[in-house]
Amino acid sequence: MNNHAIQNRSEILFLYDIKDANPNGDPMDENKPRIDEETRINIVTDVRLKRTIRDYLMNFRKREIFVREIVDNEGKIQDAKQRAGDFLKDIDEKELAKKDFHEQKTHIKEMIIKNCIDVRLFGATIPLELNVKKKKVTGSIVLTGPVQFRMGRSLHKVEIKHIKGTGAFASKPGATKKTFREEDILPYSLICFYGIINENTAGHSGLTEEDVSLFNEAIWNGTKNLISRSKAGQMPRFILKINYNENSYHIGDLDKMISLVSEKDDIELRDVSDFTIDLSEIKESILKNKDKIKSIEFKKDDRISIDMDGFSEVVLKDLDIQ
Repeated sequence: MNNHAIQNRSEILFLYDIKDANPNGDPMDENKPRIDEETRINIVTDVRLKRTIRDYLMNFRKREIFVREIVDNEGKIQDAKQRAGDFLKDIDEKELAKKDFHEQKTHIKEMIIKNCIDVRLFGATIPLELNVKKKKVTGSIVLTGPVQFRMGRSLHKVEIKHIKGTGAFASKPGATKKTFREEDILPYSLICFYGIINENTAGHSGLTEEDVSLFNEAIWNGTKNLISRSKAGQMPRFILKINYNENSYHIGDLDKMISLVSEKDDIELRDVSDFTIDLSEIKESILKNKDKIKSIEFKKDDRISIDMDGFSEVVLKDLDIQ
């Protein structure tokens, strides 16, 4: 158990929106935005959100992450076994040859936990293929991450728009016509993610308060700075973080207690100014459980309409995100 690991559980509710873009394409369905066909709700995988956080931590905060693309001099991409092997490179070859499989595995695990913030946050299942007395021995390292999310879901129904346009280049050498491009976008989607930071697994992955502070920053600023063609226009709108003082306890289902209120039909929504967010059910649950709550932190974009009154009976403060 890591003595510097976090000691308290937290729950997270995170809202962001996207306009005229694709928040999370499905590679099994022509990269269309993911939709629940029964409810017409937009779905975004937790993997997409974790990728956003990882990229921010690596590119903006210069932190090492384990799950990333590394290409060698021949243009070949590392697999997970090769990536794990990177964490044996600090050992001299002669000394490495003396170590059995368990010793090598332990060293890799310790070095990954020490160096890779994404593993401390989200955990990892890491396949191993190690040289032991000139033989290949396989195994794995399994670390359960303290920070876990449900699938993100829009708080309203959406519709997909199919867009066509012309490209800049000819369709083939000598042709007089340009290529055509096609894509599927959502005119608007307000997406809600729910997550938990579990203090019971934090000791095993080594998650610290500093890591959580960087995570808070990354989920907000990473979403805002994800400026690719398909993601340009994403904006973080609201994050609520409930910190508990009672071990192994949380309210749960915060994402089921939030609702979007608008005079417009769902598929007519085009901007954050078209609706308000109702947190009244969350407020009631917080007040019922206030003795188990250490503090509540939040950050709200100025353009979203959310009534934060009614939280005054618990410790409410701005989330420290620069």
